[in-house]
Amino acid sequence: MSVSIPFDNSYARLDPAFYSSLAPTPVTRPDLLAWNAGLAQELGIDPGTETDRASVFGGNTVPADASPIAQLYAGHQFGNWNPQLGDGRAILLGEVQTPTGRFDIQLKGSGPTPYSRMGDGRAWLGPVLREYVVSEAMHAFGVPTTRALAAVTTGDSVFREQGALPGAVLTRVASSHLRVGTFQIFAARGQIDLLRDLTDYAIARHFPDADGPMGLLKAVVHAQAQLVAHWMSFGFIHGVMNTDNCTISGETIDYGPCAFMDAYDEARVFSSIDQTGRYAYGNQPRIIVWNMAQFATSLIQLFDDKDTAIAQATDIVHGMPAVIQDAWLSRFGRKIGLVDAKPEDQALIEDLLAMMQAGQSDFTNTFRSLSSGNGAAEILDQTAFKAWSDRWQERLKRETAAQDIMRAANPAVIPRNHRIEQMIETAVAGDMSLFERMMQAMTSPFEDNAEFADLGRAPQSNEIVPATFCGT
Repeated sequence: MSVSIPFDNSYARLDPAFYSSLAPTPVTRPDLLAWNAGLAQELGIDPGTETDRASVFGGNTVPADASPIAQLYAGHQFGNWNPQLGDGRAILLGEVQTPTGRFDIQLKGSGPTPYSRMGDGRAWLGPVLREYVVSEAMHAFGVPTTRALAAVTTGDSVFREQGALPGAVLTRVASSHLRVGTFQIFAARGQIDLLRDLTDYAIARHFPDADGPMGLLKAVVHAQAQLVAHWMSFGFIHGVMNTDNCTISGETIDYGPCAFMDAYDEARVFSSIDQTGRYAYGNQPRIIVWNMAQFATSLIQLFDDKDTAIAQATDIVHGMPAVIQDAWLSRFGRKIGLVDAKPEDQALIEDLLAMMQAGQSDFTNTFRSLSSGNGAAEILDQTAFKAWSDRWQERLKRETAAQDIMRAANPAVIPRNHRIEQMIETAVAGDMSLFERMMQAMTSPFEDNAEFADLGRAPQSNEIVPATFCGT
């Protein structure tokens, strides 16, 4: 029985200027390493045999009704304009329509495309497993995200700075792969008819209630504001918030040099290529506003009356920091048990974070400890914490279910960076047990489970991983 996928490929029916049609490049020996059976069922996929899945999701067999394409886009990378990017190592097999929406099914690491820019178009096993674990953890946390359907090893070596590494292909699922950069390339080229078609398509697919381009801008600004506040509440650092890694849907995409903080630090950077701290934890709200300004600049090209369009877009973008702040306050309020945090509660939250910053307290474990009623052993200055706790307890008198609220907002376990690196190391050696334990732990990350207590532990000094790498 072969793999059966109910494709309905709307993007491939758009003008061919939006993409290049080509099939994935076959690999030597595809072997199915991981399979998300629950997600496959949600997508209506009949999985067939394990051998069939390895062939399809390794890129050797193109399923019936697929329309494999590589998408075109541009983008600002670390603030610098790149006029043409595109899927350099990914192939969109097609889309499926489900009761909960339309979803892209994409192979990442599937070989070179016209947009590879001298690259090999491949991925090695480490980044594939990192994205698989982190994206599924984000889904379990309730954060809008792309998801992982399958990981397949290729039997081929991929050459990076470290030398020869085992190759792999990730199957990624997204509500779409439309990016800010998708709009930027057609706006920059002055291809207004194509830009208009893209805008109409994005509205119909993601925000059908949006009123034209400015309605789309409002909707995307809101979605991205909520997303970044959600990231912040889990101590997540994306690492490469380029406009080509910023989706219109408001999903987290492109888990390259990402990481979750251990010790709390507003200035924390993990990405090895972020030398200036542009995408540091605390800069993420400012960067998403910058990205939305670039999106607005593209949409303005659709209007004959540029002055009016600029004024409208400026108001929308300038209003975004307040939207982010409201979302941040709501998320962090719940982390300390406030179901409906008010502006006057912000100082209480910020004072806690200041203590955590001063003592380099573990972000996740500090909040989880508060949720469990165990005080805050993570806080270095216990005198300051006692004074803060007295204020906090007084505020909690106005709440009715604070502990339940907190435990639903503060996970007991996250995919910690040192564990991910250990998982990759053991997987390369042929041992998938840590990957499997991490995936099992992420199915219920808000529950205390003694079996996974070690995964919740912060790294020892000799376990700290100071930097992460993109893997391309």
